[in-house]
Amino acid sequence: MGSMTELTFGWITPVLSYVMACVGSALGLRCMVRALSATGRSRRHWLVNGAMAIGTGIWTMHFIAMMGFGVTGSEIRYDVPLTVLSLLVAIAVVGIGVFAVGYLVSKTLAVLVGGVVAGLGVAAMHYIGMAAMRMAGNVSYDPGVVTLSVAIAVAAATAALWATLNIHGKAAAVGASLVMGVAVSAMHYTGMAAVSVEVHAGHSVTSGATPMQFVFPLTVVLGSYLFLTSAFVALSPGPQKELTTT
Repeated sequence: MGSMTELTFGWITPVLSYVMACVGSALGLRCMVRALSATGRSRRHWLVNGAMAIGTGIWTMHFIAMMGFGVTGSEIRYDVPLTVLSLLVAIAVVGIGVFAVGYLVSKTLAVLVGGVVAGLGVAAMHYIGMAAMRMAGNVSYDPGVVTLSVAIAVAAATAALWATLNIHGKAAAVGASLVMGVAVSAMHYTGMAAVSVEVHAGHSVTSGATPMQFVFPLTVVLGSYLFLTSAFVALSPGPQKELTTT
């Protein structure tokens, strides 16, 4: 059994991944609030931006955290197509949940359906990303802990969508984003707690990209997108309805 660690670079990866989860949640929440105050094409654009913010935020959080993941006796590489697929799945499935909140008449139903769908999308992103790992050994999972991680993902997504409909003040939105960052991080590290690796001595990893070749540059690009978009949304004037409630 290979010895695993989440702290190859110390606490910098867990802390930075938490920050990215908070940024993605805050931006997504803000876009959703804007969407619910808009109509027509404008609503669709804000919903798409919200889905991209939440999806890329969670993906970036996951892979920054994975930069700190190490296994004694094996290097780790990533299958590029599967890694990209995990990002697309996160955005697409979270988008279904976001659009449910934006367009379903019953807000209770929207939160429940959207939360389940988006949560399953988050979990799918996580485990597709894990399936993209290439190492000199076999990876196995504890089914009970996997189930718990999926439940946390669904609960986190449901809470985020509920907050979208019920939280309007800026201070409350910041608080909700911090809580969402905790929930997303908890889902990730619970999922990682389900992992066991059996290293094969003498077997070398030959395929896939190293984290520094692919994952790190992509996380930098997506992280920059989140911060720049957050600044744009924060500085852009909101609808009068929103301004009077904050």
